[in-house]
Amino acid sequence: MFTGLVEATGTIVSIEALGEQSRFTIAIPFASELALGDSVATNGCCLTVAGWDEHGVHFDLLAQTLKVTSLAALRTGSTVNLERALRPSDRLGGHFVQGHVDATGTITDYSQHGQDHRFEVALPPEIHKYCIPKGSLAIDGISLTIAELTDDSAVFWITPHTHEHTHLHAVSAGSPVNLEADLLAKYTEKLLTARS
Repeated sequence: MFTGLVEATGTIVSIEALGEQSRFTIAIPFASELALGDSVATNGCCLTVAGWDEHGVHFDLLAQTLKVTSLAALRTGSTVNLERALRPSDRLGGHFVQGHVDATGTITDYSQHGQDHRFEVALPPEIHKYCIPKGSLAIDGISLTIAELTDDSAVFWITPHTHEHTHLHAVSAGSPVNLEADLLAKYTEKLLTARS
């Protein structure tokens, strides 16, 4: 379980193809504090520490993970958002994020307006149905509040802090992003569907 509050950014050091799978090595600022088997949300996708060396921390990505997330679009040198798993004693400043990517979307706008940035992401219908204005959506692991909901996209306003301390300073229109809909919305739909 995560909060969607990005703890740090890391850099993809290498990507090793292993048949249909891949091994990512990521330079992580808090690498020395990780243990084998720890969970780290990487661009919103929960990955498990498989090992490490002097170059970085290793994560093994299954074919399914590469198929349903935007991680397959990453390259050596890419910047990624990182968050360690939530501890029971931590404050929940974002929203409940599982690190289980529901779908991918596409950035349609990331433009500066004064000190802030306007961030618009095209959403597939299976994600759009869970979104409401002022609701939460995890985009590449960042807990964001929906400022405006259009027929096929969501608009967010990004503060200078979020711009500087996540990978957003390196994104551009056309890039794919991982989406995780609000957990409570998904459970509510399931319960209501079961009743009807």
